[in-house]
Amino acid sequence: MKFLDLAKVYIRSGSGGNGCISFRREKYIEYGGPDGGDGGKGGDVWAEAVEGLNTLIDFRYQQHFFAKNGRPGQGSQKTGAGGADIVLKVPVGTEVLDEDEETVIADLTHVGERVLLARGGNGGFGNLHFKSATNQAPRRANPGQPGVERTLWLRLKLIADAGLLGLPNAGKSTFLAATSNARPKIADYPFTTLHPNLGVVGVDDGEFVIADIPGLIEGAHEGRGIGDRFLGHVERCAVLLHVVDATAEDVAADWQTVIHELEAYGGQLAEKPRVTALNKIDALDEAERAEKRAALEAVAGPVMAMSGVSREGVTDVLRALRGEIAAQRDRAREANQEAAPWRP
Repeated sequence: MKFLDLAKVYIRSGSGGNGCISFRREKYIEYGGPDGGDGGKGGDVWAEAVEGLNTLIDFRYQQHFFAKNGRPGQGSQKTGAGGADIVLKVPVGTEVLDEDEETVIADLTHVGERVLLARGGNGGFGNLHFKSATNQAPRRANPGQPGVERTLWLRLKLIADAGLLGLPNAGKSTFLAATSNARPKIADYPFTTLHPNLGVVGVDDGEFVIADIPGLIEGAHEGRGIGDRFLGHVERCAVLLHVVDATAEDVAADWQTVIHELEAYGGQLAEKPRVTALNKIDALDEAERAEKRAALEAVAGPVMAMSGVSREGVTDVLRALRGEIAAQRDRAREANQEAAPWRP
């Protein structure tokens, strides 16, 4: 299935049905009177997060979603039928944005979460509604209210506990393949990863989800390479694993390049907890390992060494990630408890 994380949709709720002007006329009944029913309500447009989806590709083939209109009222005090609602089923982690692509209308982060995008128009009143002691034969009815028409954007941000960052060919996909059942494309040329990949990683009887995104290069925030369009998929992560290629000539400069792109992207992504890992150490001898690690620690702080191919040091990196994830969850739980109102 092709991956798509941004889609434009056009929605319109249903219009309400018109009210009816009618009078009761039956043989052998002396007194009639108004009996026009109200129009039915137009259908609503909803968005709902569902299981089993991880892409917005369905919205590539259908962009227009129109709810049904309400039926008009009828005589004999019959109210018109309401229009059927329409539901946009989206993956968990989808943001609904206004037409300007900046205003967030809703963020669907849980299965079953729903949000009303466009309310259907109310049905018009029939002439029965206007009957009174001083107006016993009203000859007026209201038209139904029109539906709401909107243009919206759907933007998917994958739900993951940890995210992989690094330059192209730093070994991120190899690490994901070595630690999970994910099978990303791996090759000896840049940008083999063209869309995000998810993998479930297990360590010490615990599991968490890792997201691998395409590599960043210098100037990614200006659109170079694949750009920074996929950084949104690691915004929700509790911790970032910054993978640095140990075989590069200047590991410190490589680290600085990625950090600069995170800062240029904004959104506090550069302030997230990070674990820095020096990868591909199986290609170096002990002296070269120590030299590269010291050079990276001079700018990045504590550095862990690993190899996705030989799996040396991989378990220690996974344990470090799991510790950061657990700490982040504890902080979020405490924040929710403090924000919750007191109840007797």
